Amino acid sequence: MDIISKSLLKIAVVGPESTGKSTMANYLAKEFNTFCVPEYARFYCQDLGNQYTLADEVNMYYGQIALEEAIASQVKNNILICDTTILTVKIWCDHLFQTTPAVVTNEIKKRKYDLYLLMDIDLPWQDDPLRDFPNEREHFMNIWKKELDALHANYQIVSGTDQLRLTNGLDICKSFIQAIKR
Repeated sequence: MDIISKSLLKIAVVGPESTGKSTMANYLAKEFNTFCVPEYARFYCQDLGNQYTLADEVNMYYGQIALEEAIASQVKNNILICDTTILTVKIWCDHLFQTTPAVVTNEIKKRKYDLYLLMDIDLPWQDDPLRDFPNEREHFMNIWKKELDALHANYQIVSGTDQLRLTNGLDICKSFIQAIKR
């Protein structure tokens, strides 16, 4: 894909657990010949046994920002795909601890993404040792919508299974890019 503008276009793939975020983010990065910022929490949580503290969440916040900034500095074609954002930290903090540190909420207000792909919960649950809430995906989908609406974020819900889901996400991104090029 050609260069869109002088500024970095950031596309964030977000949503509840087991909705294909990583698959979508990696697919988009390949299609747009760019980098994908992985979800830092997956690395951080590997040995925590699903027992998280507020300090762990803050560490994941700092790790996600550092990873995003390091990878963004390597982007050549002005498109960056993010497999989640620090908004995930807020959602987890609010759910697990009923509060989110101000350092996180303040950064969320400042850190902008051009497009969010909110992955729908229409995929079957896939067990993974790092996933916690198989019966609360509808709850978390509603939370994601509420949080994105509160940010006045530009987001689209991506539904469908298998290749159709990937194609739907790609088509949304291509349409968005075409619209901003006009």
